[in-house]
Amino acid sequence: MQKKIMLLGSGELGKEFVIACKRKGQYVVACDKYAGAPAMQVADECRVFSMLDGDALMKTVEEVKPDIIVPEIEAIRTEKLYECERMGIQVVPSARAVNFTMNRKSIRELAHTELGLKTANYRYANTYEELVEAAGEIGFPCIIKPLMSSSGHGQSKADSPEDLPASWECACGGARGDLKEVIVEQFIPFDYEITLLTVTQQHGPTLFCQPVGHVQKSGDYRESFQPKAMRPEHLKEAQRMADKVTAALTGAGIWGVEFFVSEKEGVIFSELSPRPHDTGMVTLAGTQNLSEFELHCRAVLGLPIPEITQERQGASAVILSPIETHHPDYEGMADVCAAERTYLRIFGKPEAHVNRRMGVVVCWDTLDAPQDALRDKCKALAAKVKVTDGK
Repeated sequence: MQKKIMLLGSGELGKEFVIACKRKGQYVVACDKYAGAPAMQVADECRVFSMLDGDALMKTVEEVKPDIIVPEIEAIRTEKLYECERMGIQVVPSARAVNFTMNRKSIRELAHTELGLKTANYRYANTYEELVEAAGEIGFPCIIKPLMSSSGHGQSKADSPEDLPASWECACGGARGDLKEVIVEQFIPFDYEITLLTVTQQHGPTLFCQPVGHVQKSGDYRESFQPKAMRPEHLKEAQRMADKVTAALTGAGIWGVEFFVSEKEGVIFSELSPRPHDTGMVTLAGTQNLSEFELHCRAVLGLPIPEITQERQGASAVILSPIETHHPDYEGMADVCAAERTYLRIFGKPEAHVNRRMGVVVCWDTLDAPQDALRDKCKALAAKVKVTDGK
């Protein structure tokens, strides 16, 4: 039953996934572009190389000889994963899924054009002149994103034509890989947004976690909370769309499927990630019988998941660095640890950059407790932890 798992990307989500795998007796080789990444600290082996270098990626695959490849980030030469599948290696969820979801154009065309899911109106642009034309067709305000990026990098809102030069520079600067094309999206005046953690299995039905509400800033997660109350018909529609798109992409694993929800417009598909989702770190508060990382591990290994149950409610709030340092240290940890029904997770990143996520606070309470009070408590505790220069 022991498998050799090659993890591509070794951030905080990968770290929790490795811990889940080690609890199941698996052997994990953690890979990233820099040494000392969080998942490397708990894995059996590690490798350092640029995963955007296809030759380096395949050379490492040949050296490691993994049974399973689990991508944790977008910055990978993903077309090489088709070759890995032809070699008999299991790619999670599948090479098709990873290739489609790392490119916003591919996933948007699949969701909107092929599957008929409701999305925001959109256009593409390869040059600044095309951006001006596309924004004029979509109208203002509009959202501008690189086709390939993560954690909100390169995303901005343009309220008028005067904002477009800065938005173009932001998108080009935040793009991953060598693709400079951008997507221009209609701004949706939604009431709230959710992540619907969706689990596809090798030998079982697709399962859904209770919706995770989240708040983003510049496209990057700042807090999340579960369960997010929503109308039953909206939840059913989100589940229908999540089931449809994950089935089309194929494979087993957990997916973070994001939706905008408007009481007027209904449920609108936004994006999805074929891996544990950052907003799903709220499940570390024990909100479910199985965290998103345990669910991903079981799905990857083909182990049964009999049910997903909501045990309590939870909230998460990120700890951001205000500084640049090669020696991050932390103040205020004792204040957080003194709080009841609270957990602190420091990710262990070897370097801090301005606005880089360095940790998270997760809090929990009973299902009948006031959720707003829980969220406020969690954010207040996260604010007590200060990233400092420890040299």
